[in-house]
Amino acid sequence: MILEGKRVLIAGMSDRRSIGFSIAQEAQRQGAEILLTSFGRMMSITQMTAKKLDPVPEILEMDVQKPSDMASAAKQVGERWDRIDGIVHSVAFAPQDALGGQFLTAPWESVATAVQVSAFSFKEMARVFLPLMKEHGGSMVTLDFDNSTTAWPKYDWMGVSKAALESVTRYLARDLGRYKIRVNAVCAGPLATLAASGIPGFKDFEEVWEKRAPLGWSLQDKSPVGRAVCVLLSDYLDMTTGELVHVDGGYHAMGAELPPAD
Repeated sequence: MILEGKRVLIAGMSDRRSIGFSIAQEAQRQGAEILLTSFGRMMSITQMTAKKLDPVPEILEMDVQKPSDMASAAKQVGERWDRIDGIVHSVAFAPQDALGGQFLTAPWESVATAVQVSAFSFKEMARVFLPLMKEHGGSMVTLDFDNSTTAWPKYDWMGVSKAALESVTRYLARDLGRYKIRVNAVCAGPLATLAASGIPGFKDFEEVWEKRAPLGWSLQDKSPVGRAVCVLLSDYLDMTTGELVHVDGGYHAMGAELPPAD
């Protein structure tokens, strides 16, 4: 088991369709002890989902938009564990008026929310939990949808926020390397999650992705992403940091739609 003895904090798990749930399942299978975070109305969903895990992990209150919540969560983790070996940032949100073709009309307040929750919060998690990682190192992993070179239909300010997240990943890798903390992003293909259901036109990705990805792709199967995150949390990739690891069936590398197979 590649995470035997590791202590991993997972932020952003919601229901059983969430990528966070797949990560939590796989992390436990690989021997990790995990803690979860949630907040507000999502807390009850996270609590119900956590009952499907074995053992059932504890859930801490943490709204990434509230510095007091972040500080409190860090204190609570420190009371339970003497260290954190891994952090998973599975957190993203954009208001509806910042999505769905409203790029030009989105107000700053909505844009600021999208950037704060989806990108800045990764840096904030690194800051508040650093005291529990700096003495022994570890791994931080965030979840991305590759936006560095592409403007996706309807994704709008979430796309901009994810592009910012990729940059945050590189800068954190630079600044945390001295503590032997690796920071990477998993660029997942589109997956059918509660969060994705709120993105207008999301279903349009399905047919295109399945056709173009040389390995194929299923919107329902989150397990490849869960496994990839666990590998990054493990000690196997101990010299990999600042990287964007694509788990998308190979879609990102294709310049045109593949011809039908013989």
